[in-house]
Amino acid sequence: MPLLVLLSLALQIACAVHVVRTGREQYWLWIILIGSYLGVIVYTIAVLIPDLRHHPRGRAAARQVLHTLDPERQRRHIRERLEMADTVDNRRALAQECLRLRDYGNAAELYQSMLKGVFADDASFLLGLAQAQAGQEDFVGARTTLDKLYAAHPDFRSNDAELLRARTLEALGEHAVALDHYRALSTSYPGEEARFRYGFLLKQAGRAADARAVFGDMLKRAKAAPRYYRRKEKGWLDLAQRELASL
Repeated sequence: MPLLVLLSLALQIACAVHVVRTGREQYWLWIILIGSYLGVIVYTIAVLIPDLRHHPRGRAAARQVLHTLDPERQRRHIRERLEMADTVDNRRALAQECLRLRDYGNAAELYQSMLKGVFADDASFLLGLAQAQAGQEDFVGARTTLDKLYAAHPDFRSNDAELLRARTLEALGEHAVALDHYRALSTSYPGEEARFRYGFLLKQAGRAADARAVFGDMLKRAKAAPRYYRRKEKGWLDLAQRELASL
């Protein structure tokens, strides 16, 4: 059977399944089955695209595609807003986008510019600045910023801040304290990064058996996790698999 015919059948079946699952009018089945490629195109334009625009997952997927095709697109839009209105909210949005793009120098400058007046001890700005400093490998600066954050907000709780503190301590050579932080995060952090960093630092400390247990637990937990979680954490899980094989 020619490839184009197989592709047409696959697209028609996929669209037909969508019709049934979403409870669409049954005439769409006839349009799809009789119209072949034309029917699929009509259904995609009339139904699938509007659905995606209004569905949270669809919007997220569309944003991801746009980020991939044009990584600077969102930053340009935010900069335009900032030029029209130099507000704290617009500066915050631009700083967050710079962090996402790993433009740590500009992110640090933006957060520094906001840490004044009533926002001098703002927890989210201090955390953002510390993340930007760590991205620049200025771990002394990141530690100073985190110390200021926790001094100003003793009850502040953030998994991201705790992970950053552990990374900072590790980078500054305070491995024993960093291990304590990683150990705590290994059971509370919503993802595999903290567990991997814990296992890797154990390996670096010569505690191969403990590191093997951490990496093995990561992979065991992943097998029972939903597929979307395994996709999201694939990078850390692949690293754990590699490290486990080397022990």
